[in-house]
Amino acid sequence: MILDAKIPDGSIEDKWSNHKFSNKLVNPANKRKYNIIVVGSGLAGGSAAATLGELGYNVKCFCYQDSPRRAHSIAAQGGINAAKNYQNDGDSVYRLFYDTIKGGDFRSREANVYRLAEVSGNIIDQCVAQGVPFAREYGGHLANRSFGGAQVSRTFYARGQTGQQLLLGAYSALNAQIARGQVEMYNRHEMLELVLVEGHAKGIITRNLVNGAIESWSADAVILATGGYSTVFFLSTCAAGVNVTGAFRSFKKGAGFANPCYTQIHPTCIPQEGDHQSKLTLMSESLRNDGRVWVPKDPKVSEQLRNKDIRPRDVAESERDYYLERKYPSFGNLAPRDISSRSAKEACDKGRGVSYTGFGVYLDFEDAIGRLGQPAIEERYGNLFEMYERISGDNGYETPMMIYPAPHYTMGGLWVDYNLMSNVDGLFVLGEANFSDHGANRLGASALMQGLADGYFVVPYTVANYLARVGAGAPDPDGPAFKEAKASINDNLNKMLSVQGKRSARSIHIELGRIMWEYCGMARDDAGLKKALQLIPELREEFWSNVRIPGTGEQLNIELERAGRVADHLEFAELMCHDAHDRDESCGGHFRVEHQTDEGEAKRDDENFSHVSVWEHQGVNTAPVKHNEELVYESVTMATRSYK
Repeated sequence: MILDAKIPDGSIEDKWSNHKFSNKLVNPANKRKYNIIVVGSGLAGGSAAATLGELGYNVKCFCYQDSPRRAHSIAAQGGINAAKNYQNDGDSVYRLFYDTIKGGDFRSREANVYRLAEVSGNIIDQCVAQGVPFAREYGGHLANRSFGGAQVSRTFYARGQTGQQLLLGAYSALNAQIARGQVEMYNRHEMLELVLVEGHAKGIITRNLVNGAIESWSADAVILATGGYSTVFFLSTCAAGVNVTGAFRSFKKGAGFANPCYTQIHPTCIPQEGDHQSKLTLMSESLRNDGRVWVPKDPKVSEQLRNKDIRPRDVAESERDYYLERKYPSFGNLAPRDISSRSAKEACDKGRGVSYTGFGVYLDFEDAIGRLGQPAIEERYGNLFEMYERISGDNGYETPMMIYPAPHYTMGGLWVDYNLMSNVDGLFVLGEANFSDHGANRLGASALMQGLADGYFVVPYTVANYLARVGAGAPDPDGPAFKEAKASINDNLNKMLSVQGKRSARSIHIELGRIMWEYCGMARDDAGLKKALQLIPELREEFWSNVRIPGTGEQLNIELERAGRVADHLEFAELMCHDAHDRDESCGGHFRVEHQTDEGEAKRDDENFSHVSVWEHQGVNTAPVKHNEELVYESVTMATRSYK
């Protein structure tokens, strides 16, 4: 596997401008000769498909949902970062760049992150032009709020529905191109295979989720924008349908998978209620602007709260531990997600948790309501309070919300170079599906920024450079490579259907999730990871010998969909644990308990692990091979991350 990041020469401020100028172009009359496949219709995929269609390419866009507007980007709540410095509080492109590098614990590629900060302002202009209803100040100017890991206000938002509103903007642009005939939209189609022709990505195989048909699609290039993989934990903040299949099937065809162990545990989620749940609910990090996080100082008081012998308001101020404010006075309740999550776990592990399970802390708005009034809090976060009350039954204005960390975003993904192309020629990877911008931890409000930057402002330039180099000429979708891929897919589906065992795919997924949360979750150690690497192959064997899938493949079959995704999770989980075991350091969201400071903070090993770990598939039940991309920092100085 050859890893050439293709980072342009020159100063970091000039790299992207110089690179765009040096790229080859496709003239407007020739763009209609090229066909591009986009897999995924969220912020990254939807914006890419719309932009490429508007440029004149022939685009086919695929999603497994019943509509592009159902992509999981819709669930993002709190906001999107951009370096516009509207608040005149010291923000700049460089500060956004540095905060993102530091937030990722110095484990991301410098050039990609600077480009992200550089184009961030264009995203806001684009979305305003599309009619995205960002919050505004009284005079009409766009409003900003703070988010974790930053001391400036750079986050643009639409109440607690920012992802939904941004997705509707991209969706409207996508629909315009569908109406023009430049984009063909295929809903309820799931990608099951990447097709290579002479080493280049030239198409995909999909399953029509309505009638079960296995279909071939060819193109001159393939863009993958299929999101993350935190449903490997089963319970996460992601929709139950979110999966790793698109990325993992590409990995099995030769694409390198980078840093799979980098998973983010979000600190602000509604605690788990019981085994009946299929997902957990995110409460926006923006709530930590005005909500104060606390637990009782005395475990006995926590026990009284769990038993409902007393109410939260009965706990005197002197008996409360506002632990984020105590431990990180410079950032307080807006400490980064990885740090805030571990701090909540630490408090609960000491017996100071307040939910009936013992795994919960308070997010209290009493001070903010007293200072600003309830109407001001309702204006900022009203829909989030409504959602919380519907789920928990408690009024967050009158009693503190209960929150606890949960699996959320994934920073690992397929390896890409500066052009967002994987090591497989012609396969571009955008948004959460790639690894490039967030390092070992994602700061809040950066996911939407990356997805739209990749789709609107990066890949339209870089895919043109690739297409101009290789020329037009999508292969025959009935050619040998496609027939072979379809046969492989059919064999795999028939194999699953023929088992006819006694267990549902869901029950096996739940068991896998427990293994991953226990041994590869918020805290990891050598013994636990070795245990997971023993248990996962055993569970995978259980799946292939005892799963039961009703129905057939030639029809609507939700259980077959689920089983295919679980099968991929069972292989991917092992890769994730290999990576976590190999990375013998702590950094960002990857916390190895053997490597922590005296104060319990993550302790990096820059001498041995200042690199991207890129894994190459070697087959099922065979350990993957690791390749390194060394991380070189020319514009920042690596330092011990501190938010105190």
